[in-house]
This record gives sequence, structure tokens and C-alpha cells, in this order.
Amino acid sequence: MAEHKLYIIEYELHGDYRTFIIRQERMDNVEAWHWASCDAGVGVIPRFGQHNIKKVSRPMAERYGISKVRWRPSGQGPEFVAPAIDMKRFSAAP
Repeated sequence: MAEHKLYIIEYELHGDYRTFIIRQERMDNVEAWHWASCDAGVGVIPRFGQHNIKKVSRPMAERYGISKVRWRPSGQGPEFVAPAIDMKRFSAAP
């Protein structure tokens, strides 16, 4: 069984900085663009055991406003700090 590692993916969605951590066996630029698209709500997250999901390519992701996708193994680079959440965005006020 392959060892899973933690990776940090950073990207911009319509100019807003986003970041998240994902556990994967391997990571490369193609995987990073696909998972950034999934985090942004564009890509399809595969169910357990599904391997034939069509990945979102960089050109397709860029059409949806995703840009500047970067990735790195956890533990390399600056410490991961989750961005603050603006609770006003989730209030039900009309």
C-alpha cells in the first residue's frame, strides 16, 4: 500500500486567495490544478474506489477564474495558517 502524504495547495479564485491541505499518494501540477478546482466547486470529487473521473485541466480551471495554483509538501515552506472566516457572508439576513 502506498504511503499517503499531506500537501498544501494554494490558489486564487477570482482574485481571492485560498488554501487547503489534502492527503494524497502523490502530487504534481496536474493533480494540484484538479484539486484546486474541486475546492473551488468546479471539479468532481471522486467517490472511494472511482478512478475514471475526468480531471479538470488548467485551461478549464482558468476559465472558471482559478489561477496561481501552487503546491508543496506539508512541512516545507511557511507554516500553514487557515484563513479567517467572515461570518457575515453566511448570515441569513436579506
